[in-house]
Amino acid sequence: MVIPKEQQSAYQRWEMASFNERPAPAPAPAQQAPVEIMPQVVLPSVEEIEAMREAARHEGYLQGLQEGREQGYAEGRAQGYADGAEAGQTEAATELEHVRAIAATFGDAVAAADETIAADVLELALRLARGMVRTAFDVRPELIVPVVREAIGYLPVLQQPALLSLHPEDALIVRQTMADELTKGGWRIIEDASMARGGCKVETASNQIDAQAQARWHRLTHALGANIEWMGQ
Repeated sequence: MVIPKEQQSAYQRWEMASFNERPAPAPAPAQQAPVEIMPQVVLPSVEEIEAMREAARHEGYLQGLQEGREQGYAEGRAQGYADGAEAGQTEAATELEHVRAIAATFGDAVAAADETIAADVLELALRLARGMVRTAFDVRPELIVPVVREAIGYLPVLQQPALLSLHPEDALIVRQTMADELTKGGWRIIEDASMARGGCKVETASNQIDAQAQARWHRLTHALGANIEWMGQ
């Protein structure tokens, strides 16, 4: 039997409703905001702080030491290069001066040797010439003629008396060769046995020329700076 709704009690309404109607869904629980979990911060101890400070100091020391070594090496290398270059230049300059001194000494030695050789050669040449001149008039007595002509030619103006002194054998040759020339010039030949062959003496009122072999030899050696006597060995 169906009881009208208006006649049902509250209990009956609920019971009916519980069997005949779906129950209303229960309200969802309110969503709670997520709770942020803060990490737990653990502070270092005094010993750890001191250890970290010591490690940082040691690391800085090693880095500074390495950089100092590198910088010191670079500066030392540059300074060493500069010192080495300066020392090399000084040594090179010293060696150059030494070489210059050797060259100067060698040059002086060569010059002295040249002078000695030149003097020796000159002396040898003069000794050979003296020996040849001594024997030349024995081999070619006619050589007295150019000697007489040269001696007479030194006189710019002939002044009387004009005397030509010769060894007797040379006087004979001059008369045979230059008789007319001497006569026209007003010359008078004087024979002097004390004179050596190959020379003559010319005398005028204002001039005197000694063209004897010994006198001519003395003038020659004096001009050459040699000291080789005509009558020496």
